[in-house]
Amino acid sequence: AGETVVGVTMRQVVALAFALCVVQSQGFYLPGVAPRAFKDGEAVQMKVQTLVSTETPLQFDYYQLPFCEPRKIHDLPENLGEALAGEKAHTSAFKSRVKVNEYCKVLCRKNYTPQQMEEFQDFAILEYRVNMRLDNLPVAEMINFAFEDKPDKTMQIYNLGYALGGKLAPGDKPPEEKAAAGSKAESDTYVLNNHLRFKIKYHPVDTDGVITEGSPDGSYIVGFEVMPFSIKHSYYGKWNASAVPYHPLTSCAGTPPNGRFERHQPQVIDPTEGGQVIFSYDIEWEKSMVKWASRWDVYLQMTDDNIHWFSIVNSFVILVFLTGIVALIMLRILRKDFARYNEMALTEEELVEANREMREETGWKLVYGDVFRPPPLARILAVFVGSGFQLFVMTILTLCFATLGFLSPANRGALLSSVLVFFVLMGLPAGYMSARFSKLLKEENQFKTAFLTGTLFPGVCFAIFFAVNIIAWSKRSSTAVPFGTLMVLAVLWFGVSLPLVFFGAFLGYKKDALTVPVQTNPIPRQIPPQLWYLQLPVSVLMGGLLSFGAVFVEMFFIISSIWQHRFYYMFGFLALVFAILIITCAEITIVLCYLHLCAEEYRWWWRSFLTSGAVAGYMWFYGAYHYFTRAHPAAHYDALASSVYFGYLTIFCYAVWVLTGFIGFFSTFQFIVKIYGSIKID
Repeated sequence: AGETVVGVTMRQVVALAFALCVVQSQGFYLPGVAPRAFKDGEAVQMKVQTLVSTETPLQFDYYQLPFCEPRKIHDLPENLGEALAGEKAHTSAFKSRVKVNEYCKVLCRKNYTPQQMEEFQDFAILEYRVNMRLDNLPVAEMINFAFEDKPDKTMQIYNLGYALGGKLAPGDKPPEEKAAAGSKAESDTYVLNNHLRFKIKYHPVDTDGVITEGSPDGSYIVGFEVMPFSIKHSYYGKWNASAVPYHPLTSCAGTPPNGRFERHQPQVIDPTEGGQVIFSYDIEWEKSMVKWASRWDVYLQMTDDNIHWFSIVNSFVILVFLTGIVALIMLRILRKDFARYNEMALTEEELVEANREMREETGWKLVYGDVFRPPPLARILAVFVGSGFQLFVMTILTLCFATLGFLSPANRGALLSSVLVFFVLMGLPAGYMSARFSKLLKEENQFKTAFLTGTLFPGVCFAIFFAVNIIAWSKRSSTAVPFGTLMVLAVLWFGVSLPLVFFGAFLGYKKDALTVPVQTNPIPRQIPPQLWYLQLPVSVLMGGLLSFGAVFVEMFFIISSIWQHRFYYMFGFLALVFAILIITCAEITIVLCYLHLCAEEYRWWWRSFLTSGAVAGYMWFYGAYHYFTRAHPAAHYDALASSVYFGYLTIFCYAVWVLTGFIGFFSTFQFIVKIYGSIKID
């Protein structure tokens, strides 16, 4: 039958995605994340990346502040995902050799103007952190985490990056600062973390199950920790630039330095006078029993898995409630209706009673001649259905690969890159789906439908993205995507995705039109007045609220992970929540559609799409609430910070609206075809 073609196509694509994942999972190492062994004494390269903050969504490039620079800065290669995320990596002036401990190495001496010091202070006020990496491992501070219900039980977790600076406690202020504070109004003093102590953990190469300290095969780097200090360095006599990085400093104890410090003052940031800053660092190598395959475990530790399970249980309760309602409709109400309408297994008395009820019937059967009447803006609906199917398959494929471990954080930018690639390649099913429904709705202009399918959804996303990018360019933020990356996106869009959409539409239009079980009357039936709870705004708000209730806890963790620049790697939970979201959207839309049909409201096409997609509106307002409660007050009125956050939030919620709208529409379409195909129409 024609109506089953769409369902079969959907199942085939999902099955193909799963099969691809299973086949691909036989590999061992992914490209770019294979282990590398370093020989003793071999030089290792520390790379610098970005400056990020939990107080604002803006991130900046490391060298946007006047830090110490190597003789020549090399931009390291990046993939599409890293470019879109603004995670650029550069070479740095930090130098180290495997298993060689060194202390109080001078990075450089810089003289700063008051304007430059003020810039450092602005970043310290907003609690910016510096990101670095070594052998693809991000640098992090080790902190002890204590559980609220078990304060005696602690675990060590990583806080990515290190603080650029911080606020100085009043008791720690230098004497000259205290004297100045006595003569003028008290003001906050900030310090710069100009000394870094790196701890690099290594694991000797395991040869035949035996680990030896001096393994000829070298060692793997399995940890990269940092501890920042603020030290106002001092030295004897004149500064000798040629002695760097081993220029003697009187603030460092021992000859050669042993990692301890003499009594010193913190390096205060003085935005009024400027001043001199000496940057330095220590390198400590420590043997670790952590193997290379487990080196990311400490970054991905979950401290809140109980809350995730609570979220799953909460969502499951909502799901069971909705499933019970749908089961009640299908097994009791519809079964009784089918029996009455089809006059099956009825006695003579029951038949008389059924005929009397039929004469008084005001149920869903009365609108059979209008239920498949094409809605207004039918072409746009068909376009959104195609784009929703494209996003649906893309999401399933991405979650499949992520759950199987193919999108490891070790493979930087892989998640965002895979989302883009899957979206582009799924242009073919998008064109096919939109063509099938466009033909059902009797839209004549096939080219326009296919073109809109390939341009409407990505066009709106690209317009928002480009507007945010222009503002980011004007503010010199590393959030801005390079022009070359925009050209790559344009090539993927017009060179790959759009042709696939047209090819899918060609295949869809070649098929016979989807068949429906009833004919549409030439004259529309008048719709009676509806009760208040069946009005469109109320139905949309109600449907979106139940769906949002099933996913809001997991959305909190996703937004918090992005906001706090942590790794989100709980794709198993996410896949489960997404499955619950699919079923919830489908069931709530079917229930509300049945209520509307019983009230002789047959305009279900857009209503089903909007009811299911309303969860995106709740997500948008929740994201806005998160921004105004977590961001620094200064970021609320910053045009760039607000535009970046709300621009990307709008793109995400727009995609969720199209995706969940498709789920609700498609499930309702199958439901209506099923119930009207199961009754006898006179």
